[in-house]
Amino acid sequence: MSLALPLPIARYFTADKSKDATAIVAAFTEDAIVRDEGQTYVGHAAIRQWKVTSSSKYTYTVAPFALTVDQDASIVTAHLAGDFPGSPVDLRYRFVLAGDRIAGLEITL
Repeated sequence: MSLALPLPIARYFTADKSKDATAIVAAFTEDAIVRDEGQTYVGHAAIRQWKVTSSSKYTYTVAPFALTVDQDASIVTAHLAGDFPGSPVDLRYRFVLAGDRIAGLEITL
């Protein structure tokens, strides 16, 4: 059974799978905020650099398997496996949506 994700989140994971930084940036609002590995990235240029850097450091696959929705966010739990330290791991992706785009993303254990 596949997981039904909101369209902006599905776009994000599809673009991440293909390592398409342009498509990933297009999934976000212009002033979006991403928090990952203790760093904060604001806006399209910073988000592009974050994704290009993280995608070039490691080879990985990500498989979303759970979705919960609270008052202001959609939380996706995904299995991440690859050639990075600590692999494999299940990560939580906390998405805040604004219309058909992502306004915020925080990735945590």
